[in-house]
Amino acid sequence: MNETDKRAPELDDDASDEALAEAYNRGLERQKSGDLKGAEQAFRQVLALDPDDSGGASIRLAAIGVEASPEKMPDAYVATLFDQHADVFDEILVDELGYCVPLLLRDLVGRLGLGPFDRLLDLGCGTGLTGMAFADCTTRQTGVDLSEKIIELAYDRDVYEDLYIGEAVEFLEGFEEDDGTRPVWDLIAATDVFPYLGAVEPFLNAAADRLDTAGYLAFSTETLPDEIMDGRSYMVGPKSRFAQSEKYIRTSLDVAGFDILAMDPITVRLEEGNPVPGHLVLAQLR
Repeated sequence: MNETDKRAPELDDDASDEALAEAYNRGLERQKSGDLKGAEQAFRQVLALDPDDSGGASIRLAAIGVEASPEKMPDAYVATLFDQHADVFDEILVDELGYCVPLLLRDLVGRLGLGPFDRLLDLGCGTGLTGMAFADCTTRQTGVDLSEKIIELAYDRDVYEDLYIGEAVEFLEGFEEDDGTRPVWDLIAATDVFPYLGAVEPFLNAAADRLDTAGYLAFSTETLPDEIMDGRSYMVGPKSRFAQSEKYIRTSLDVAGFDILAMDPITVRLEEGNPVPGHLVLAQLR
């Protein structure tokens, strides 16, 4: 999704809602005009009004360089973002932003001669674009997303046997079947998840624990020029999404027990008409 012009989150209390919206919109206006000090003051006010950070003020503070990048985006922010855009999700993501990572991944899997797969876990499944792309080569698909409204749209696509509302790492670490067993998958996909994560070690370690023997992990990342990354492993970029360095991804995968089968440069999506570079990664558990 495009976080650049996201509207203020909604609160239950009318007065708080009005104050939050005013502070958030003021922060956006100040940021857009280049008044970073004014933007900082506004976004700090947003955090004071909304400690759960459903507006992602902490991410915007990192984006303008006045706070260090957190390890991940606030769950409340991600859920709110996608809930608010649910009705136009595919129109924005595919038609406006040119997002086609699920199809690129399906093509990559085909070129490498992998599959078919017994069980696919689609983390950050959205409305089911990855599920649809892999419907011809998987027996059973499970989807997970933080947004309840998005999950409802994925249900309507009728490509998943199971759908759950939850955060990716928490699901990997804690999910059990009704009988108490901890299922494993032979393919875990996380297209457009890493731009919301930052630090990738918890995700990779948890994914390794949920893969069948020699199972596969597929995901996409976004990158920034070296002069912007400035040696950092990950950071919140100017467009309020996380970017990770290629070296960081490669090292983290190795430490977590994965061999990289492909790490292809791709255009992840468009941002104001400009291509956003990244990587499409396919790795196998050793």
